[in-house]
Amino acid sequence: MTPAHRSGQLGELVCSNSLKSELPNTAQGLLKQEMRALGSLVLKCADRARVPAGAALAVDREIFAGLITEVIENHANIELVREEVSHLPGDEPVIVATGPLTSEALSKELMTLTGEDNLYFYDAIAPSVTLESIDQSRIFKASRYGKGSDDYYNCPMSQAEYERFHEQLIAADIHEGHRIDRKMFFDGCMPIEVMGRRGSDTLRYGPLRPVGLVDPRSGKRAWAVVQLRQENQAGTILGLVGFQTRLKWGQQDRIFRLIPGLEEAEFIRYGMMHRNTFINSPRLLKPTLQYRGNPQLFFAGQITGVEGYMESAGTGILAGINATRLLRNQPLLVMDNRTMLGALVGLITDPHNDEFQPINANFGILPPLPAPARDKKQRYADYALRSAAAMEEIQKIISPPVEIN
Repeated sequence: MTPAHRSGQLGELVCSNSLKSELPNTAQGLLKQEMRALGSLVLKCADRARVPAGAALAVDREIFAGLITEVIENHANIELVREEVSHLPGDEPVIVATGPLTSEALSKELMTLTGEDNLYFYDAIAPSVTLESIDQSRIFKASRYGKGSDDYYNCPMSQAEYERFHEQLIAADIHEGHRIDRKMFFDGCMPIEVMGRRGSDTLRYGPLRPVGLVDPRSGKRAWAVVQLRQENQAGTILGLVGFQTRLKWGQQDRIFRLIPGLEEAEFIRYGMMHRNTFINSPRLLKPTLQYRGNPQLFFAGQITGVEGYMESAGTGILAGINATRLLRNQPLLVMDNRTMLGALVGLITDPHNDEFQPINANFGILPPLPAPARDKKQRYADYALRSAAAMEEIQKIISPPVEIN
């Protein structure tokens, strides 16, 4: 177990229950499209554990993890061994995909193996509340700009309410559960109190932005809006969107009750900090995700420096394909950088990448189109078409994936 995990299930989600957008004209949607073409088990399970989240793919955490665990435990060709790995064999194909928390023993093994100090950053988990405990008379349901169905609970804040909340937030005590050697926070999971210290309006242009959300009761846009997202299929648990935090639990309980509608909320989980380890992939990995010092060793997931559930799962697919091809004495696959997965892997394994930081899927990492459309939506659609063509060629190269239902 780790400080971030709560169960022994495989595929437990620890930061958010959202797997982000499914729209094909978004970077996250494009990555999912490619992963589905490669037979992603994670997405098959996510579809079965889906909960309402507008245009995003969000899941019931427990059902999702249970489905993945069931498949792995019952697969005829898989032996699941539940024990800590502290040493890596060097004479057979091995994939290191140690998730958000690589153990101290394995971290030392990797440092010895690579001759490099492990880089790391600190990630944060958001709190969750029960639906029945929130004051729905002060909250309205809507999705930003009306996209999809009204799946988010929105807590509107007046200027005075926001300013009081912001003042208390940035003045709160900070819980550092371990010594922080480098204050390296990935922007995608920036603790809300750290973000709040960047300026009085930073949160209003970030997770509390009111743009695209009109309160149907007043017909107006609030000064700031806190959103709650459904976290289980029953709809009884809601997560505070963008509220990853390292505040002490007592401070969370006091300050987050300043949010309209959460005055009497029942917090079933408070936010917390945990350490995420990642290696210096540009120096250590090939585009096949092989370790440069030993072609039998592959890395995948967050330890490679990709950030996000889908990005991590996508690199796992590529590492799995290449480990199989290595065993079959077949040429290893280098993903076309016109695909989102190929662009991600290309970026994290580029030896010229001297300013390496964790990266999400985004259109900015794709090579430019020969004749890009001026309209952004059309340009993103063209990226998706180009990716689909490249994926067709990739599917011709690789053996059909083993079906895991």
